[in-house]
Amino acid sequence: MSSRIHPQARTTPKVRQEIKDSGLSDRQAAKWLKRDDVQDRSHRAHTLHTTLSTAQEAIVLALRQSLYLPLDDLLFITRQYINPEVSRSGIARLLKREGMSRLEDVIPTAEGETIAPKKTFKDYEPGFIHIDIKYLPQMPDETSRRYLFVAIDRATRWVFMHIYGDMTEKSSVDFLRRLKQASPIRISKILTDNGSQFTDRFTTKDKKPSGKHAFDEACAAIAAEHRLAPPRHPQTNGMVERFNGRINELLQQTRFDSKADLETTLLNYLKLYNHHIPQRALDAKTPVLALKEWQKKRPELFIKRVYDQTGLDSPGH
Repeated sequence: MSSRIHPQARTTPKVRQEIKDSGLSDRQAAKWLKRDDVQDRSHRAHTLHTTLSTAQEAIVLALRQSLYLPLDDLLFITRQYINPEVSRSGIARLLKREGMSRLEDVIPTAEGETIAPKKTFKDYEPGFIHIDIKYLPQMPDETSRRYLFVAIDRATRWVFMHIYGDMTEKSSVDFLRRLKQASPIRISKILTDNGSQFTDRFTTKDKKPSGKHAFDEACAAIAAEHRLAPPRHPQTNGMVERFNGRINELLQQTRFDSKADLETTLLNYLKLYNHHIPQRALDAKTPVLALKEWQKKRPELFIKRVYDQTGLDSPGH
């Protein structure tokens, strides 16, 4: 049976069949009924919601700048200690907005150092040593606080440290002597901050290092180039700062009865770190294992054999 379609009909059997076959839901139909136009629009959300407050964003950005954390590491730390609800894409947007998407955007270059645009700390060979100093808490049997000198190899994360009663250039020179004796690596470069125990940079007339400072001369004596972090950019030496952060956590979690107790704990932790703690930056290898692998493929970079230590010293030994 045929039927006539009114010339002004708004729907026809053909149109109704197309609507039926389209699979259009009530929700979709309601959306278009509310629209003032029928043009295609962006699928991007009108409002990009974030779970980070302004203060939390500032902390995340500070972590990126000071610790050079990759995105996934930054996400893990943020979820663990700042905001468990944050998303990976949310942090990525934050870094992009602040111009910190690439790590090379936030890692300053040390003076005298030329780094290719794509080069990271992983690309360096053993022998580039970062040195820094950490204040230690005063123990009950001490009359003043002491200072922990820390050195870390950029390529392998191997660490050496020693405690001093002051931060003088005499102590810095002695630390370098001890470092050379302990290191299995041939030291080629040393990076420090601009402290007076390391440089005379800010006491010279032109505000440039003279090369005659006792630490400069000690570096020259072992054929190591002394480099300085840019002023007001402590993050350039962030690798050793991160290790000092580990030490800080240890100090906060442990009660010490004496300076000897503190020294024993620090030395045991040093052995634990070098020989038993896998490092994410080393593809889950320990610093000593990384040293041994480097020694196999580049023996000329080493001055003595690398040894494992299977266990920790017990107190009193």
